[in-house]
Amino acid sequence: MTNPRVDLDALLEQLVLQEGSDLHLRYGEPPIYRIAGSLVKTENTKLDDRDLETLIFGMMSPVQKKAFEENLEFDMAYEISGVARFRVNCFKEMNHIGAVMRTIPLKIKTIDELNLPDVFKKIAELPRGLVLVTGPTGSGKSTTLAAILEHINQNTRKHVITVEDPIEFLHRDKNSIIEQREVGIDTNSYSEALRRVIRQNPDIILVGEMRDLETVAETITAAETGHLVFSTLHTIDAVQTVDRIIDVFPPSHQSQIRLQLSMTLQAVITETLLRRKNDAGRIPAFEVMICTPAIRSAIREAKTHQIFTAIQTGSRMGMITMDQCLKNMFRKGLIDFEEAVAHSSHPEEFERIM
Repeated sequence: MTNPRVDLDALLEQLVLQEGSDLHLRYGEPPIYRIAGSLVKTENTKLDDRDLETLIFGMMSPVQKKAFEENLEFDMAYEISGVARFRVNCFKEMNHIGAVMRTIPLKIKTIDELNLPDVFKKIAELPRGLVLVTGPTGSGKSTTLAAILEHINQNTRKHVITVEDPIEFLHRDKNSIIEQREVGIDTNSYSEALRRVIRQNPDIILVGEMRDLETVAETITAAETGHLVFSTLHTIDAVQTVDRIIDVFPPSHQSQIRLQLSMTLQAVITETLLRRKNDAGRIPAFEVMICTPAIRSAIREAKTHQIFTAIQTGSRMGMITMDQCLKNMFRKGLIDFEEAVAHSSHPEEFERIM
């Protein structure tokens, strides 16, 4: 076999050195990095089908390659020892194969190192219930959840079980025991793992993503049985998060789910990444909702529009709306006005207030 024209590990090492987040591999283009939110083409040769097969199939075991060829989609993890792990999504586009690789640092940063709000520590120390971290793809949800689990790992003696697709951050036991299970390798599906997880004596459960009705139902049930459960959704605020969960279920079940959710939901953290002022990298902005009796009542009685007001007035509990967070960041000189308006929940009102 001839030497490949492009060295994947060298590309990924350079991505990490430049503090990039993603590597895009696609037909007819050179490898492309995402750095500080912007796409940057490398100076490598344009990739052809042979290059892509060498790079992408070279990461896969025979079983993984077979699964990709059958499903035309595949998620996996790839690691360069001492450099980083990478979450990989392989796909087909116009009958060519392609992939996107997301950087996952080997070192898990703490809540303090990431400058996350102190209320995240209180959330990590909750005894039971459901905590959701939401936001668009690439907004930092996995990093935030890893920091919360690291706080638990360092400060409490708990049994933590994660179900992920694929496993991203690797946790090492400290004061807690953390077992990480990967869909497709250690279990057939999220819902299958969740149906049996209670028998494994966990204190805390992390569900990588609530993708379908069955997984949502099993996640809520796990939280009802007295466990602290973390999961993610691709929603843009707490109100949409509650509505999305309820809308997954058929109308005949929605009143029951509202009641269950009002009792189990503890917090919703919504996150997005913003470009720092003068293009000096990116910085996260958050909306934080902590469930109070008023919010539980709003969920139960299908008055989710009242949640926004409750968050606005809940600062003493650590709550903050996205617009309040953006306003604070702009006044501190961390982001410019245009970036704040672009990510505001209510742009016209935000401009008027500012």
